[in-house]
Amino acid sequence: MSFLRAALLAVCAVQFATFAIAQQAAPNSPISATPTAMLLVLSKQDHTLAIVDPANLHVIARVPVGDDPHEVVASSDGHTAYVSNYGFGQFHTLTVVDLIGQEAEPQIDLGALRGPHGLAFVQGKVWFTAEAAKAIGSYDPGSSKINWIMGTGQNRTHMIYVFPDGKKILTTNVSSATVTILEHTEGQAGGPPPGPPPSDARDHGNGSPAWQGAGVPPPGMRGPGGPPPGPPGGDWNETVIPVGRGSEGFDVSPDGKQAWVANAWDGTVSVIDISAKKVTATLQANARGANRLKFTPDGAKALISAGAELIVFDVATQKELKRIRIGRAGGGGVLVQPDGRRAYVAFSGDGFVAVIDLKTLEVVGKIDAGGNPDGLAWAVQQ
Repeated sequence: MSFLRAALLAVCAVQFATFAIAQQAAPNSPISATPTAMLLVLSKQDHTLAIVDPANLHVIARVPVGDDPHEVVASSDGHTAYVSNYGFGQFHTLTVVDLIGQEAEPQIDLGALRGPHGLAFVQGKVWFTAEAAKAIGSYDPGSSKINWIMGTGQNRTHMIYVFPDGKKILTTNVSSATVTILEHTEGQAGGPPPGPPPSDARDHGNGSPAWQGAGVPPPGMRGPGGPPPGPPGGDWNETVIPVGRGSEGFDVSPDGKQAWVANAWDGTVSVIDISAKKVTATLQANARGANRLKFTPDGAKALISAGAELIVFDVATQKELKRIRIGRAGGGGVLVQPDGRRAYVAFSGDGFVAVIDLKTLEVVGKIDAGGNPDGLAWAVQQ
């Protein structure tokens, strides 16, 4: 009997060890329940998206996301993540990740809109930059179609911010050293066709075109027999604002009044009055190589990742509060928790994501989310 018991125990031990090895060998398998709040971290080296439980900083799943993943954004309901496959214009896809099932779904092919990078999820749409196409666009998950495209005419249109109503958009254009503000206007786009007006639209001696006051639609607004009307849904006004060289990481203040732009080549920060559409201050931030900037939710601080450091600015005084040396080089993505308690900073060269206590401005943890981490996002299940 004792021999049989020993044999059974040995078999059980072997089966348990085999199960444990199998779990380690399949890190992409969804073996943990998805938490309500998730920190999402891209690994450019491993081509994966790590789903991190922010309560204990443990990676609960790693999902393959294709070549050269750079930025990630989550849907409003926290069920889906979208990842830009950048490749400096070599690639033209967005990878879709089911955050609940912890698995990749079929990619979105953007066609000629190559080099997708910056992402936003607003009004139920995925907004993206297409750097190599000098354009931005939006993808509608409901119809599975690209539903809007707008050219910027600027070099390396890189990062994007879309206002909550979807009617104002900001982009940074790295090599043009500019910021673009696009504003939606009401009414129909377009106008009369080029060339002289038709005879019935000319002045008939009373100072007004014949169509005015006669119930005749103006040129460009006619039905059968005349020029077709412009497309519905309004038009977009585009303003290009010169800033510093290497304009890349930026953020819009929580009140929507300012944009702060980190200029990687100059090491400066440009402060833009969004309503006036002009630079009101250039801060000597000594932040060469800066590629991300984020406001805290209360708008009191601006966090800039630059090289081996995280630089913290007081927004009201526009003065540096603290310079935290964390890694060796390669500071990348920056994310602030919605409650403003902690910030996360990806240090690509060091291979970890630093966790910052925003009250003490000290490093309180590190997350191993894969090699060359960069893009970060926050997702909350609804």
